[in-house]
Amino acid sequence: MFVMNSNVKGAVAEKAIVLAATKLGVPVLRPVAEHGRTDLALEIGGDLFRVQVKSGRLSPARDVVIVALRTSRCTTRGHIYGTYSEGEVDLFAVYCGELDRCFLLPARPLANKTTLHLRLTAARNGQRACINLANDFTFAGAVAQLARASRWQREGQGFESPQLHPNSKNAALTISADSWRVSFGYWLYRVAAGEDVVVTRRGQPMIRLTAVAPAPAPPTVKPAVPPLLSPLTAAGSA
Repeated sequence: MFVMNSNVKGAVAEKAIVLAATKLGVPVLRPVAEHGRTDLALEIGGDLFRVQVKSGRLSPARDVVIVALRTSRCTTRGHIYGTYSEGEVDLFAVYCGELDRCFLLPARPLANKTTLHLRLTAARNGQRACINLANDFTFAGAVAQLARASRWQREGQGFESPQLHPNSKNAALTISADSWRVSFGYWLYRVAAGEDVVVTRRGQPMIRLTAVAPAPAPPTVKPAVPPLLSPLTAAGSA
């Protein structure tokens, strides 16, 4: 049985990402030299995004995709490991060969991190916070959201529409079904306040949520609102 080394795994992952992008009609650009921080570039919505491709592996329980984000280079003193600093790349594209699935994630929140966990199922301990749900970062869904955004906000923490900051006041927010389930109370408050929300499953729109009555006028003194928590964390819970 042929066992792939890290170089072969990387080559397979890069070709899988190129194929996924091509199927979506996304132009792919490649660097003229190898061993740079950027494996390729994607043209989405008129903007170019620098992409670092990573290969993901399934956990023994097959419930988490584990992605090593650290860098490695061979020197006369042995292997030197490092991480990606903020601003080096725009996106991480992940291919899991065992699932034959591709994912796309913003790079900035993962700066200086060594590992990322994408959870495929609910946590066994019932944890809901600080978990990266794989379905929130499907390749097609992420591309669709980037293409809709007039300008992607690189300070955003994920691909849910609150981080895309749409310019149109009436633009609907887009969230995954898992995010709606986990943060039901928060999104219920947002919808009741007058925002439209489209709930997707595997990147496909399923339902649209709107308030029953127009939102009341805001009070003179607005109450403190807790900051929006991103679904993207460094490692998540295994």
